[in-house]
Amino acid sequence: MNIAVTTATRPGLGILVAGVSRIVDRRLGRRETALAVAALLRDHLPGRDILTPEERAGSPDRYASHVLHAEEGFSIVGVVWRPGQDTVIHDHVSWCTFGILSGIEHETLYRDMGDHLVEIGRADNRPGEVSGFAPPGDIHKVRNTSAEVGVSLHVYGADVARLGSSVRRVYDLPIR
Repeated sequence: MNIAVTTATRPGLGILVAGVSRIVDRRLGRRETALAVAALLRDHLPGRDILTPEERAGSPDRYASHVLHAEEGFSIVGVVWRPGQDTVIHDHVSWCTFGILSGIEHETLYRDMGDHLVEIGRADNRPGEVSGFAPPGDIHKVRNTSAEVGVSLHVYGADVARLGSSVRRVYDLPIR
């Protein structure tokens, strides 16, 4: 097992690592894995103190990702968003589950029509809420629409420390 940090230094991380490991070892389908990890995260969503005060401050330039654990089958990442920070429109290399610790992550979902994107939904994800998804159909953009620094915990079905990112593709198509 290749652990990025010592789990003892991160309150609640050890429980999540053990639980996600058990779920991943079951070798379910992508969607089923995302739903099972979401149920685990819902029951064991840690507090903001899973990140250090320095990590929770975020970056003035863009949202910040902190890999808390990474191994071949999954990664756990803390994401920090200052007010107004957002992602580009993108999809993922694997299933993903996320839980909101603070702030509001406004998510806009899209469908790829080949030569353009179509908006298919919006959601305001608030503290305590947990969700998950799996490709295909995971094209989205996320923005912190709250006035406070947002913190979320993401679990990806890939080793993002090795890959460098959970993003598979960035979309630069017109939206109709």
